[in-house]
Amino acid sequence: MTSTRASRVVRLLSASVLLTGLGLVGTTGTASAAPGSKPLVKVLGADGTAFDANAHDFDIVEAAVLAVLAEKPNSPLALITKGNQRLTVFLPTDGAFRRLVKDLTGKAPQREKAVFKRVAALTGDIDTLETVLLYHVVPGKTLTSPKVIAAAKANAAVETAAGASFGVRADPGGKIRLADADRNDKDPRAIPRLLDINRGNKQVAHGINRVLRPLDL
Repeated sequence: MTSTRASRVVRLLSASVLLTGLGLVGTTGTASAAPGSKPLVKVLGADGTAFDANAHDFDIVEAAVLAVLAEKPNSPLALITKGNQRLTVFLPTDGAFRRLVKDLTGKAPQREKAVFKRVAALTGDIDTLETVLLYHVVPGKTLTSPKVIAAAKANAAVETAAGASFGVRADPGGKIRLADADRNDKDPRAIPRLLDINRGNKQVAHGINRVLRPLDL
């Protein structure tokens, strides 16, 4: 991310939730009896604030969230800066956004900055981008991986901050699949090594390999 974007981070977020390069906590982490209040916004900046060549982190979703908050500071997305409020986010990796662009346009830019620009162009306006991002957020619940797995076995649905739901399914091999509103393309799957990000806190996240779609494209 450029220095200009980094400056916007400082303006957008309070000192207690600045992006600080903290590491991810995996499934082997032990949650404390009283959940912590580290906000998920710190996870988005875990590897710094620059676009890079790592397809398995979250630079593009970070840029998208900041773009929405810059235009709409009172967006429900601001919940990820408030670690005392429970929520769960299914975080698309940078590779997930590249797949989205390729699915919709037939071409996938190599550089993350170019992918982000294509995502912004495809969504068309800040409200649509906000809706897509909110479709990845489950407010009011801390869904650690055991709870997600239980939901998958029960073929449950979760309500999102976008006002729409998606299904949680268990594939025969045990992988977690998220059945979104688009029935014509592959469903996102949870990435086993990216489960329980920020575990031990009220806000947790799970990395997914595709972007959830709140409508049938």
